[in-house]
Amino acid sequence: MIPDFARTSNRLAAYLRARKARSTLMGLDDRLLADIGITRGDIARAVAGHVSR
Repeated sequence: MIPDFARTSNRLAAYLRARKARSTLMGLDDRLLADIGITRGDIARAVAGHVSR
C-alpha cells in the first residue's frame, strides 16, 4: 500500500512540475524562447525531455 501511495504521489508531483514548466515557458515571448533554443511548438517536447540542443 505504501509503495502505491509513493508511486502515485511521485507521479502527481512530476505532473505538477511539468504543468508549471509548460505554463512558465508559454508565458515567455518568442524572442526569449529563441534565446534558450526552443520554439513555442517545442515546449511540450522540451518539458518532456525530448528536445536536444
